[in-house]
Amino acid sequence: MFRMDPAALRQALEQLERAQHDHAAWYENLIGALLCRLPANPADLEENAHRRCHFGRWYYGQAPVALREQPAFAAIDADHRQVHDIAVQLLRQAASGGPIVLADYDSLVACSARLNLELDSLRHEVQAALRGSDALTGAYDRSQLLPELNEWRELARRGVQQCCIAFMDLDRFKQINDSYGHSVGDQVLAGAVHCVVEKLRPYDKVFRYGGDEFLISMPAADLATGQVMAERVGRVLRATPLVASVEGTPIFAVASFGLALLDPDVSVEESVDRADTALLAAKAAGRGRAVCWNPAINTHQALRTLREEDISG
Repeated sequence: MFRMDPAALRQALEQLERAQHDHAAWYENLIGALLCRLPANPADLEENAHRRCHFGRWYYGQAPVALREQPAFAAIDADHRQVHDIAVQLLRQAASGGPIVLADYDSLVACSARLNLELDSLRHEVQAALRGSDALTGAYDRSQLLPELNEWRELARRGVQQCCIAFMDLDRFKQINDSYGHSVGDQVLAGAVHCVVEKLRPYDKVFRYGGDEFLISMPAADLATGQVMAERVGRVLRATPLVASVEGTPIFAVASFGLALLDPDVSVEESVDRADTALLAAKAAGRGRAVCWNPAINTHQALRTLREEDISG
């Protein structure tokens, strides 16, 4: 998951597209200089020229951390360096007045094609993340949930590793909307997801399930580990102002969590229902806590407790 909200992700995409355009312009100027035997740009002959071009300054110094974490981003480095190394050889050949070595020119073209492919791959990853993310919170879209969990369930079935899932629900979120308005409520949701993602492992994912309810997948985690992680996230949420100030009052959130393992012997949907049942038990037990599913949970009693609480105000 790209660890940035949709607005920041769109900004990263704009930066990437601009950097790719800068590199294309540099390459066109290089080819023009080689074919027309024009004087070389002195910067292209300097040491570390790959860091001094417009693209290089962005790639090595300005690109967002979330892009740097992607494998496709790291793959760009070697070919970008090589393109510049070959360019130096060709520019020197052209400056000497002799013929350009065809093998070097072919290497330039091939290396540039690889670099463009890697840039396109990274751009497509960012675009896919934007298409597959919830526009408000930046969490993964619910449409991606079942395919993801089915993959983890298959790994659990083969004994490779288990996966813990957790429903997270912001307690009394309706009161925030009623008191401060839906715009503030939206900011709380987005802030909560950002806060959760920052405290999870890089390979954990947060999906927006609906409203103020989210599902977290935690691969290679058993129930005990998942509960520790959920409780840690809950503490951070309680201590972090999600909206800096509304009429002078910072807004915090309290979350309840219901956890279950992805059981290889039942469907993904049933495992999700178990986590939902555990969430119901967490709310009935007083909210602001993490409860693990077990067959002894009395769903009807939990629902009755919550209904009585709502009626009493």
